[in-house]
Amino acid sequence: MAFESILYEEDGPIGWITLNRPDDGNMFTPEMCHEIRDCIEGIRRETRTRVVVLTGAGDKFFCIGGRKEGMEDTTLYAGVLPTLEMYEAIDKLQKPVIAMVNGFAVGGGNVLQVVCDLTIAKQSAVFRQVGPMMGSFDSGYGTWYLEDAIGKKRAKEMWYTNRKISADLALDWGLVNRVVPDDVLREETRAWALEIAERGPFALAAVKGAFNARHGGVGGMGRMAHDQLLRLYLKTDEAKELSASMGERRKPDPDKFGH
Repeated sequence: MAFESILYEEDGPIGWITLNRPDDGNMFTPEMCHEIRDCIEGIRRETRTRVVVLTGAGDKFFCIGGRKEGMEDTTLYAGVLPTLEMYEAIDKLQKPVIAMVNGFAVGGGNVLQVVCDLTIAKQSAVFRQVGPMMGSFDSGYGTWYLEDAIGKKRAKEMWYTNRKISADLALDWGLVNRVVPDDVLREETRAWALEIAERGPFALAAVKGAFNARHGGVGGMGRMAHDQLLRLYLKTDEAKELSASMGERRKPDPDKFGH
C-alpha cells in the first residue's frame, strides 16, 4: 500500500503504520486521517498481519493534533477534520493496535494513542490535552476512552488544566502500559508485538470485540455477533442444513441440526 502522508511496512506478523509529517509534529490532515483509515481497512482484509503498531516519524513527535487547513469552508461534513474515521478504524479493527509513543502526544495525538489497544512510550515522551486553551475540544473518544483509562477525575484534570504529563506519571495513572528507555523503544515494541502475535487471532478478535461492545451500542454488539459468533454458526450442521433446505426448496430436517 502506497500513501502520501503515512508509511506502511510489514515485518512478519507486525504491520507498522508511521505518521510521516515530522516537520509539522506529525499532525494529521484530512488526507492522513483517510490514509490511516484506508491502511487499516487493507490490514483488516488480510491474514498476514496479527498486530499493528502505530507511531510517528522522527524522535520528537508522536502526533500533536490535527491541521484543519485545506478543508471546505462549510459547516457540513466536508468542513470537519475526519478524525472519527481514523479512530473508528482503529477501534473496530479485529487485530490489536499498539501505540508506540516516540515523543509528544498532544491534543488529538493523545486521543489517538488512547484509542489504541495498548501504549508503549519512551521515557522522554510527553502527554497533554490542550483543547480548551486553543479553542478546541473532543467530546467523544477523547473523553469517554480517556476516562476509561485513567478515571473521571484525572481525565477532567487533563482537559481542564492542560498540564503536561510525563511518561512516568502517565504510567502511574494508567494512561500508558509500559515506559522504556528512549534508545530501545522500537526494539521493545517489536518484542512486545511479536509476543502478542503468538496468541490466537480469533480469541484476540473476540476479546477486543467484547471490550468494544460496552461503548459500541448496536454496532459493538453487532461486531460480536457478526464477526465472531456468526462465523462459528455458519460452520454448524444446523446452518448447513437450513441453507441446503432453502436452496432445495424443502423443509429442513431437524435430525441434521447436530447436537
